[in-house]
Amino acid sequence: MDRLEKLCADKGLRMTEQRRIIARVLSAAEDHPDAEELHRRANALDSSISLATVYRTVKLFEESGIIERHEFRDGRARFEEVPDEHHDHLIDVKSGDVVEFHSEEIEQLQIEIAERLGYKLVDHRLELYGVPLKKD
Repeated sequence: MDRLEKLCADKGLRMTEQRRIIARVLSAAEDHPDAEELHRRANALDSSISLATVYRTVKLFEESGIIERHEFRDGRARFEEVPDEHHDHLIDVKSGDVVEFHSEEIEQLQIEIAERLGYKLVDHRLELYGVPLKKD
């Protein structure tokens, strides 16, 4: 049983074989696939999995707090497992690639800004958009 399947079991979700496959595909993903890409990958393992099943399953997983939805300005909702540790994203606007990163300096600066404005930071999401630097 992979990590996502275990989280589903811990949350008491009924796991059909199709949901198990979708969970495995999400756990194995090293990128941030959208529903259509999840469908393509899951359908390669079980041709009976429909796109509608993928949409229903990611909605259930998202509502259960085991995956996160991201909107990276490309018109597609993308998904990833809820991470063990916080990270932010840098999106390559030319290729659509998503790079995960963590910066203690950015984390501290966000806390300081919130405090300066009279708030206690309880959550945040940071997305940076860029293009590759030209290599000479």
